[in-house]
Amino acid sequence: MKPFKIRDIEINPPLILSPMAGVTDISFRRLLKRRGGIGLTVSEFISVEGLTRNNPKSKRQMRFFEEERPFAVQIFGGQSERMRMAAEMAEEVGADILDVNCGCPAPKVVKHGGGSGLLRDYSRLEEILREIKKAISIPLTIKIRAGYYDHTINAVETAKLAESCGVEHIALHGRTKEQGYKGLADWDLVRQIKEVVSVPVSGSGDVTSVEQAFARWQETGCDGILIGRGAMANPWIFRQIEDALHGREIFQPTIEDKRAVLLEYFEMLLEDMPELAAIGRMKQLAGQFTKGLQGGALFRTTIYHSHSVTEVLDRISEYFEAVAAGRPYYGEGKPEEVEEAPALDSCEAATVNS
Repeated sequence: MKPFKIRDIEINPPLILSPMAGVTDISFRRLLKRRGGIGLTVSEFISVEGLTRNNPKSKRQMRFFEEERPFAVQIFGGQSERMRMAAEMAEEVGADILDVNCGCPAPKVVKHGGGSGLLRDYSRLEEILREIKKAISIPLTIKIRAGYYDHTINAVETAKLAESCGVEHIALHGRTKEQGYKGLADWDLVRQIKEVVSVPVSGSGDVTSVEQAFARWQETGCDGILIGRGAMANPWIFRQIEDALHGREIFQPTIEDKRAVLLEYFEMLLEDMPELAAIGRMKQLAGQFTKGLQGGALFRTTIYHSHSVTEVLDRISEYFEAVAAGRPYYGEGKPEEVEEAPALDSCEAATVNS
């Protein structure tokens, strides 16, 4: 469990903020990077159709701050020419790494040959990777799934193909496209890939605690760990794993730390996007972040039904004051009126990018 390199770029600590569409925008990445423990940040997956047609939203998704480095831009698409053009654009904006998404299971992405659709079309995948490799000087990496169908697990073959095309880091999410986000990720596939390729290999899926991260390392011998949804519930998870790696006391956030991180995130969002969009993103994080906390379900309900900046700030203040004082939190209604906000589906929720 030590730092590794993607060509000459050191990933230290060996922990990667996994790209999540509609989540890992510039505000969320900065928020988590400031908490510590992240060795590599990755953009949301970005449509090459949008980038190469000068879609303003797609171009905005490539923005990053120097404090985020090393920083990778992840792109998706099914046409080699547009993938090459988008890769060149990512290098031009200063990305350290170009990552190809071969994992998103969303139908809107797959039907155009992108995401996990590439796992059943090796000729297309090879053409894309070779075209990109010829066009850029920064490292090329890839994120894949176990396979397209549950009965066709081909992650090892995909990894070998990627390495032969010059890919310099392989990340595996151990579920199939057919599986989506159901069941558990198969981390034994990470071990199998690690045994047959010479480039660094990282694993992704279901890591939500320090103990799970260490268990996956020990089981697979992987070079790195990707964490996505676990970081939404616990923005300090990377710092906590890094503390354990160095034998330090593991940081445990206080109630005030949790309140402060929500307010900091909201402030970043308001600086970066229109008010209504910022409120929507805030509801998303608050819903994940407060699961398991005292009165969290009621808090999520009141936040979900807030429609202005003032309302959101007031609800945050009321909730954390009640928790800090040890008082029950009832929000604006009675306990039996609890209504949960819609659950997040980390890839499908964001195919608006395509």
